[in-house]
Amino acid sequence: MERKQYVCPKCGCTQYESDQFQATGGNFAKMFDIQNKRFTTISCSRCGYTELYKKAADDAMDILDFLIGG
Repeated sequence: MERKQYVCPKCGCTQYESDQFQATGGNFAKMFDIQNKRFTTISCSRCGYTELYKKAADDAMDILDFLIGG
């Protein structure tokens, strides 16, 4: 996979911050607080514009989240 230099589509800045977050999806997941949606965020350091990228599901982590209630 080719890695490209980040350029913000709004302001043209090349500096960014990367982070991750998880969210629930669907009624079953919400009922049992299973965070089965995972995303990587890329945020422009200058203007704050943020892009979300969906990560592949990890079934083992979903089961672990369910078992430990987290």
